[in-house]
Amino acid sequence: MKNLFANLKGDAFGGITAGIVALPLALAFGVSSGLGPSAGLYGAIFISFFAALFGGTNTQISGPTAPMTAVSMVVIAGIIAANGGDTQKAMPAILTVFLLAGIMQVGLGAIGLGAYIKYIPYPVVSGFMTAIGVIILITQILPSLGYYPKEDMQYVSNFKSQAEEVILEDILKQEQKEGILVLENFEETIKRGKEITQDDILRESRVLAKNNASGVIGALKVLPRALKNINWLELILAFFTIVIIYGFKRITKAIPSTLVALVVMSGIAYGFGLQYKPIEKITGDFPLPKMEIFAEFSFGNITPYIFTALTLALLGAIDSLLTSVVADNMTKTKHKPNKELVGQGIGNAIGAIFGGIPGAGATIRTVVNINSGGKTRLSGMIAGVLLLIILLALGPVASQIPAAVLAGILITVGIGVMDYKGLKAIPSLPKDIKLGPIRLSSEVLIMLIVLGLSTFWDLIYAVGIGLIIASLMFMKKIGDITANGSDIKTLREEAWDDEIDFPENLKEEVFIKHIKGPLFFGSTSEIQALAKQLPETARTVIIRMERMQYIDQSGLYALEDILVDLKSDDRKVLFVDIPTQPRYMMERIDIIPDLIPEADCFDNFENCLQWIKVNVEDTVH
Repeated sequence: MKNLFANLKGDAFGGITAGIVALPLALAFGVSSGLGPSAGLYGAIFISFFAALFGGTNTQISGPTAPMTAVSMVVIAGIIAANGGDTQKAMPAILTVFLLAGIMQVGLGAIGLGAYIKYIPYPVVSGFMTAIGVIILITQILPSLGYYPKEDMQYVSNFKSQAEEVILEDILKQEQKEGILVLENFEETIKRGKEITQDDILRESRVLAKNNASGVIGALKVLPRALKNINWLELILAFFTIVIIYGFKRITKAIPSTLVALVVMSGIAYGFGLQYKPIEKITGDFPLPKMEIFAEFSFGNITPYIFTALTLALLGAIDSLLTSVVADNMTKTKHKPNKELVGQGIGNAIGAIFGGIPGAGATIRTVVNINSGGKTRLSGMIAGVLLLIILLALGPVASQIPAAVLAGILITVGIGVMDYKGLKAIPSLPKDIKLGPIRLSSEVLIMLIVLGLSTFWDLIYAVGIGLIIASLMFMKKIGDITANGSDIKTLREEAWDDEIDFPENLKEEVFIKHIKGPLFFGSTSEIQALAKQLPETARTVIIRMERMQYIDQSGLYALEDILVDLKSDDRKVLFVDIPTQPRYMMERIDIIPDLIPEADCFDNFENCLQWIKVNVEDTVH
């Protein structure tokens, strides 16, 4: 506890500054997620406090981030759509998925996976981060233009017939649950159908209109209509928000330009009584646990999203640990990756219980904290407490913030989160693969695949596919490199030092095979050619294994097939100097002693040579 307060002044200033930087982003990420600004604040409050308290990076400031919000947005939209567009009805399932993601993060840290996150290939991370930026940019075009599909009555009317179908389908489902659906008699259905009002149809039509325009593809579909219905006031508010964010940085970086843009543009819009669209209401009440998470828990509701929760957990882990590395470089310290994952998981789990969106370690906020004097975990806790005070004291005031201002803030976030380092490297990376007549860089191909799939299809599957492709390409490269070092040559073409004195009169009768490097799936084709290369005179084959430190299942069975062929051709096979792992594998499937007796396994080439001199006859000369 003494160490916690050893840098009280610096931690207080660092935490307050980081909290101020976090405020506009928390509000913006909350709105972008679909759960509203309050959810963004709740996430920032609880994740910041508890991730700092239990985490493994002293100066880390955590909260909602662009990548986590982008994935959360997909989860939220999907669950709301599955619940007929009713956010309140969908909320328990949404928060349960976020809670599960937090618990999974704790599990990842507990089993020690924090040290392995670094092995995720850079092209996958690069493509994903750039896709996050593209998604944020495209999805924020509509609110920055002041166009909201569910408020465009002409557009909403296109979904009237579909809305009627959805309502009727819901009636039939409800009757089925109640056990009163009878195909021979639709009296109850007709009765309930007559109770449907035009307001019900309009409400459902708006939900369908909003869902149809959500995501990147939805936003692009309605963009032409949005450009014809621009709300110029909203566009001006968003535009000048962006101008202030980039322009104020040129004046000073002591005050967060995002906060300046939020205060200035909101003040102008509210002070002059402009007719703008405000964000959703923030009550300013103390956040309370959402007990419906537990009261209405159902495995059926979250089963389709378990993989999504795992993706959130992994993404949060990557996001946080990358920030931890930045913090280490700045403070000359060393973070504890597994402890950090446990802390992030606890923060996300508690944040979900209180209705917050998930988050991770935030690089900009962490850098601000360190530069402002933060040195211990107290700074992150202070940032969380500050945001809670702002929520309680200024909730109603924050409710007057224009939605277009937050859209402008998010556009700058989208621009900033893209991986420009990876994009700039595209022309210079070596073109190591060929697709038809086109030569490409495998690294670039992976990045573009992840970028395209993430942007236009699914963030989660895109990362999985990217990892699989990257792993396959890596295995092929290693296989090619290893195979090149594992040549099949006769004794006359290449001899090791201890083979120079091999009897001249037996060189036609004995064939020596050197296995150099691991024998695995990538190099099996080379050794499979052995039987075909043997001269007819060579009735004895020596396989030297001292440089084969590893054999996998593919290599094992390839070797077994070769030995069976050689035995059937009545050739004698001798093993020399078998390393521990290959011997263990060969004993497991009885290559030794069934195919190669222990007497034919030699510890060194000298002993094998003695056996050759005694047992092999010169049949050629």
